[in-house]
Amino acid sequence: MTRRQALALGIAGLLAPAACHKKHKRARTPGTPAARVARPKVGWMQTGVASWYGYPYHGRQAANGEIYNMNELTAAHRTLPFGAIVKVTGVPNNESVTVRITDRGPFVGDRIIDLSRQAARRIDMIGPGTMKVRLQLIAYGPARLGAKPVIEEEEKAPETEALTGYAVQVGLFNDKNRAETLKEHLEKHYQPVTLVPRQGERVQWRVLVGDKPTEEEAELLAITLRKKVGEAFVVARD
Repeated sequence: MTRRQALALGIAGLLAPAACHKKHKRARTPGTPAARVARPKVGWMQTGVASWYGYPYHGRQAANGEIYNMNELTAAHRTLPFGAIVKVTGVPNNESVTVRITDRGPFVGDRIIDLSRQAARRIDMIGPGTMKVRLQLIAYGPARLGAKPVIEEEEKAPETEALTGYAVQVGLFNDKNRAETLKEHLEKHYQPVTLVPRQGERVQWRVLVGDKPTEEEAELLAITLRKKVGEAFVVARD
């Protein structure tokens, strides 16, 4: 299904679950910050498909505010906090690399992590483009370089670096007007709905729905939204 078809079907179909969904919405005063949620503990693991990205994102701002450099050992993940230090091991070849989470993504199918070009090279993934990998969270560092000089262990990391909740990404648009159209329709039935810019060769616009305290609750929302608008990914609200 194309994004245009998904948008058309989604807008038409959103009215059906509206009454039921509104009964379960959490009330929040506008401007009130989201409640913080616990971040994954050191040792957390995940297995899935990795991909890598270079141009056109090289030299552009990553989601944590740093400038993305495809020659450094960094990665994008949808839910891990910025600054998370992750060991990535290729399942087919058992090659490993340690990366720092600085960006959000990937937003394609069942992929779980987007490695920098340099990180992909370390596990011989440049040629294939994708690879099944195993992730292991080994430490937490500063969410953005320059904030602190050294990487901290998880138990010593400040509580203020915890996540602020989870949302569901339902669109990634080159055209801001299309993103705003979807946002306006979703706001009639779901709160909050926000637009988040993603830097690249050109700015793209992410549409995020909801604010849930756990990934499990966000995934339930994602299941509902997938039936209405197509692809939907659980992401961290930073």
